[in-house]
Amino acid sequence: MTTPQPPKLFAPQEPIFPRRVSGFFRTLKWWIMAVTLGIYYLTPWIRWDRGPALPDQAVLIDMAHRRFYFFWIEIWPHEFYFVAGLLIMAGLGLFLFTSALGRVWCGYACPQTVWTDLFILVERWIEGDRNARVRLWKADWNFKKWRMRITKWAVWLLIAIATGGAWVFYFTDAPTLARDLVAGTAHPVAYSTIAVLTATTFVFGGFMREQICIYMCPWPRIQGAMMDDDTLTVAYRDWRGEPRAKKRLEGTGDCIDCMACVNVCPMGIDIREGQQMECITCALCIDACDDVMAKIGKARGLIDYLALADEPEERAGKPPKPVWKHVLRTRTVLYTTLWSLIGFGLVFALFIRADIDLTVEPVRNPQYIVMSDGSVRNTYTLRLRNKHGEPRDFEISLTSDAALQLSLEGFDTNVMTVAPDSTTQARVYVISAPQDAAATAGTTALRLWVEDVESGERAHRDTVFNGKDQ
Repeated sequence: MTTPQPPKLFAPQEPIFPRRVSGFFRTLKWWIMAVTLGIYYLTPWIRWDRGPALPDQAVLIDMAHRRFYFFWIEIWPHEFYFVAGLLIMAGLGLFLFTSALGRVWCGYACPQTVWTDLFILVERWIEGDRNARVRLWKADWNFKKWRMRITKWAVWLLIAIATGGAWVFYFTDAPTLARDLVAGTAHPVAYSTIAVLTATTFVFGGFMREQICIYMCPWPRIQGAMMDDDTLTVAYRDWRGEPRAKKRLEGTGDCIDCMACVNVCPMGIDIREGQQMECITCALCIDACDDVMAKIGKARGLIDYLALADEPEERAGKPPKPVWKHVLRTRTVLYTTLWSLIGFGLVFALFIRADIDLTVEPVRNPQYIVMSDGSVRNTYTLRLRNKHGEPRDFEISLTSDAALQLSLEGFDTNVMTVAPDSTTQARVYVISAPQDAAATAGTTALRLWVEDVESGERAHRDTVFNGKDQ
């Protein structure tokens, strides 16, 4: 008796040579590629004037000073909840689009898809369309093959270097870093980061391609939980296309088994075999099939964005439900509502945040000191953050039911100057009069105030004053 062999979890890569195709979805992918690559490569070079003491790069992740700049928005480390909120919105957005339209992120905007499309474009430009690339693959290694391969790899490498270089420009001033990189004086971290990203872009986009999507990306295995029978995804109308026949005979379907849908697929699958994990719903097979249907005089849509819920009606000859009924359903409405609430919350928090950020911490050891004249002194650590682009003077004061006096360590007055876009720490002394009840009555409520001398903006923090009999 033959022992059954376990299923293989990995299949050796078979070279895929997608054929050129034109149509609505291919044009849409070109536009998305141009926009996303343009944003990625050009954003670090956009300037934004924030004043003489702040960086003038519109989008900057300043790791050294622990800041994130996005045009007029500045995020400090204690405001990381803005970044967390954006990440949650990104996750909900991915769930929303997947539940409505399947793996549209994978097919149109995923970096792996975008750079693979770009590398295939270069490959087609140098080596020719599908048939020419297949012949070159099978040909012996001669001068022509070496010339084409080296030329292709050189262009890929330039794209990969530009990709790694653009990434590091987000973390420091782009023009300055560019000059340092050319002069060889940039920090070693910059060169190592560019080298790693260059290597991964070159290998992932040029050689591994669909293997990244199949074996390394977890999303194909998660997407099933986000989809249901009303999800619109790329599918084949087998009830219309079967049985297939090369020639138009009575009783045969519309599919003439031309393999156009397979030849244009960047994943190398046959959509006619049903839903498959490898499918990224790029819809190039739709363009290819529609082109063939137009040539043979048949209606478009043999391969199309479909919902499984429409299959019984279409088999019975009834029209499918309108697209909006598939898109607007309980799951997508819930995702949209959650996404919108988080977005509105972040915008609201962004507009109500103060330009003065203040923290007050009582010194606990000792809690109080009895002075030689019998008065009681408490010490507080005050941290004051100035979010403006210029130095500001801030006046420190207090309010309390008790007769308390305030002084700043190292300052002749109660006014302290804070440098632009920085935090200053100071010691604050609060002293009670010798005969004041606060000196012996335990704890007394106290409010410390900070006022921007220039703008009049105020902020406060509540604390307590500790007396002798607490």
